[in-house]
Amino acid sequence: MRRPAPAEPVPVVLLTGFLGAGKTTVLNHLLRESRGTRIGVVVNDFGAIEIDAMTVAGQVGSSMVSLGNGCLCCAVDASELDAYLERLTDPALGIDVVVIEASGLAEPRELVRMLLASDNPRVRYGGLVEVVDTAGFEAVRARHPGLAQQLAVADLVVLNKADLAGDEGLAAVRAAVAEAAPGVPAVAVTHGRLAPDLLLDRRPRGETAGQLSFEDLLAPADHGAHLHAAYDSAEFTARRPMDPRALMAFLDDRSEGLYRIKGHVDFGPADPGNRYGVHAVGRFLRFTPEPWPPGAERLTQLVLIGMGIDKDALTAALAACEAPEGAPPAADPEPAPEGRPAMWGVLRYVAAPET
Repeated sequence: MRRPAPAEPVPVVLLTGFLGAGKTTVLNHLLRESRGTRIGVVVNDFGAIEIDAMTVAGQVGSSMVSLGNGCLCCAVDASELDAYLERLTDPALGIDVVVIEASGLAEPRELVRMLLASDNPRVRYGGLVEVVDTAGFEAVRARHPGLAQQLAVADLVVLNKADLAGDEGLAAVRAAVAEAAPGVPAVAVTHGRLAPDLLLDRRPRGETAGQLSFEDLLAPADHGAHLHAAYDSAEFTARRPMDPRALMAFLDDRSEGLYRIKGHVDFGPADPGNRYGVHAVGRFLRFTPEPWPPGAERLTQLVLIGMGIDKDALTAALAACEAPEGAPPAADPEPAPEGRPAMWGVLRYVAAPET
């Protein structure tokens, strides 16, 4: 039986990093811990023997495109990428998210450009994750002077092999990443154990916005000794509409260690016909307007995920973004484009409609 078509485009996450950083290890961990999320995978491996691709193929099976040579993987170059994304986002497959594991030789900026320029209405950019070999950081930086440019394009940096670097080494790499890419969150992991909730919306079927439900996020799971057991989550619900400018100020200055935000926002009279899905990975932010479902209670519901976050402070800051009951949105500090005074900041992060 065919699964229902998704109500919104499929997010495409780019997983990048130089050779040996641990991209395949991260990807395999995400696949093992996906808890039902259907992940389509594209492996951009330029080697003659696609060991990484075959390793991943053993995990994901039919969610990968089958090539004529029988290998269950997508080994593509730039000119083929659109064709493979077209196949993976076929609604009949029911794929929830596509992850592109880029070759260590790939240029992340070009991959981002290709995705943002894609005319495939079933695809949306889901963020770029740069994996770094923390223990070998200095050696990689010496061999690849372009590392700083790759970090600057990332929405989230994964400091893999953190256990091998030691506390001082990890602190030094964090400082180097912060210098090369100010404002880009960096999360330390061992053995590629990146928490899937930082990247994947593990949506229940029938959830039109594709956002992670509170029940799914908080469901008990046997994570053993995985590092992501240390991640914190905060939930926020508001019955009053949110003030667009106040919320954008919160999002523009979100706290260090807050890696992921997802959910729905009610902007009330600023746009009474729509709720806005919000998706943030690291510094990447996207809003998706959609009509309110018939009979749905008009709420703002957000899930915030990070490490070392102050949950009480975050929820208090979000509560301060609620519009006073019965009051119009606050006035702009500077003149805004005519006709969009309240929502201008939000609309900058809404994808242009298809023409």
